[in-house]
Amino acid sequence: MLRIHFTGTDLARTHVAESPDPLWETVFSLHMLRARYGRLPFADWRRRVRADLRKHGRTEDVRQLMPLLPDASYFPDFLTPPEGLLGLEAGIEAIIATPRRRISHELGILHERVGAPSWAQDLTDRSPHARRHLGEMISGYHARALTPYWPTIRRRAAADRAVRIRALQTGGVDGAQGLLASFRPAMRWRPPVLEIPTHPVDRDLHLEGRGLLLVPSQFLWNRPVPLADPELPPTVLFPLDRDARWMSIVPHGAGELSQCVDPLARLLGRTRAEVLRAAATVPNTTELARHVGISPSAASQHTAVLRDAGLIISHRHANSVFHQLSSAGGALLRQQSEDADRT
Repeated sequence: MLRIHFTGTDLARTHVAESPDPLWETVFSLHMLRARYGRLPFADWRRRVRADLRKHGRTEDVRQLMPLLPDASYFPDFLTPPEGLLGLEAGIEAIIATPRRRISHELGILHERVGAPSWAQDLTDRSPHARRHLGEMISGYHARALTPYWPTIRRRAAADRAVRIRALQTGGVDGAQGLLASFRPAMRWRPPVLEIPTHPVDRDLHLEGRGLLLVPSQFLWNRPVPLADPELPPTVLFPLDRDARWMSIVPHGAGELSQCVDPLARLLGRTRAEVLRAAATVPNTTELARHVGISPSAASQHTAVLRDAGLIISHRHANSVFHQLSSAGGALLRQQSEDADRT
């Protein structure tokens, strides 16, 4: 179990990232690409990505990257620098600029625990050639496995963040405690300690005024993952809610294979179907518009139609309009999900 100890200053400095980190998603998607778990929500993604990697000659890159980023209790932290939240290019440049001594140290840990690929030793050379090649492999894989799906992943993360912000705003005098409590059961908030029961190593992490950054992940499976090095900025990756139909709203033409059929979109129209699904988790019109990628006025129009059809219920609080699924709307989404599971 990992126990993260907070002070009052840490609570004030704890926040949720606005979007997933492209380098962390690279790591976790590589794990998902070869994993036995996640069959239902990721089967279509795996099929598309494997076909795309073969077509564009990137399968060798994947073969080299996988042993450097194993699906294990440890992989080198220098491959997921904080700069990744600024974008893929900024993250790759930070990898290339990593001091050779640090790379050597972290590769040594990897070698002791699960074994490091022989070619990885070249990353410690004085010349940055091997590190730049590593950056090219990561970028090439990302273009095939993540870029086509990134808008959908960002919208799912935005929906989750809206829920977290609502927990923060309704958490009383110290809203951060409400935020941390919203992560049950994956994490348990027992003031002033946040527990991660599934962490494979029993240890304590004292934030000491640095706060905590919580980063959502589409491809992380089952349990939160903290940075391994306690000297780095405290960060915990957490999985987004599992949704077996997340690929159904990937835009047409993403990847190399055609978009899967979405019966709800055929019934309501693609955007309105997205609005209805978002109403299950996104609290108000503004966040709903951001989640779906439309203007607030367009979101208001769509919610009005859904409300008139009896699929959602809306109520106003101050300057915001909040939405929730009606019993009919919830039943419709459940039926569509059950139909998808049978196909």
